[in-house]
Amino acid sequence: MIKCLVIDDEPLARSIVLEYLRAHPEVQVVQECSDGFEGVKAIMQHQPDLIFLDVQMPKINGFEMLELVEQVPGVIFTTAFDAYAIKAFEANAVDYLLKPFSQERFDAALKKWLGSRSATALGAGPAVLEAMIAKQPEEHLRIVVKDGQNIRIIPVNDVLYLEAYDDYVRIHTKEGLFLKKKTMGWYEQALNPRQFVRVHRSFILALAQLTRIEPFEKDSHVALLRNGERIPLSRSGYSKLRAVLGI
Repeated sequence: MIKCLVIDDEPLARSIVLEYLRAHPEVQVVQECSDGFEGVKAIMQHQPDLIFLDVQMPKINGFEMLELVEQVPGVIFTTAFDAYAIKAFEANAVDYLLKPFSQERFDAALKKWLGSRSATALGAGPAVLEAMIAKQPEEHLRIVVKDGQNIRIIPVNDVLYLEAYDDYVRIHTKEGLFLKKKTMGWYEQALNPRQFVRVHRSFILALAQLTRIEPFEKDSHVALLRNGERIPLSRSGYSKLRAVLGI
């Protein structure tokens, strides 16, 4: 038996998936979820083989939800994206159902997944997912993290700076420190370059938090933040920061 979750904020959309699944008795729906928060908890609880996942949902979108899951199950996206956005799915061999979809199209997507039974059903794997996440407009506005058993949405305006930490990134905010399993390079690409600058291989600085630049040892420099912290600047980071500030 294949365990399945249906994650969509629209009751009608969930009911359509359930209706189409009646033709596939080998698939058992273990839970319906109306948002990404419920989805994360349900995946942890049930460890499903497959999820039907809406992309555009309140609170957190489908991509952000997948970021919070350690072991991503098979995914068939359900979306109302326009034709231009759909090209991103097709280019990365990600399976999707464009709403409204027919029983025939649904059966074809499920057959494709059943035939592959890959770890993620995401074509090129996690790298593809990360690339698609980075293109979502929400990524310029907020960062979604797990805080213990809770999920926290951090507006980027609350971020002081980001710091490399092994396989994670430390997100320093006014409310405290949070960890995200990402790379500094990913955030350098995802965040708005008008707001954040990579000033060192280990630091990305929020420009709004900068008060001044001070000289340090042997022609090096540090950035002084509003909270008094001092962030080292590499030579290239110093040049980049000067260019962004126009000095």
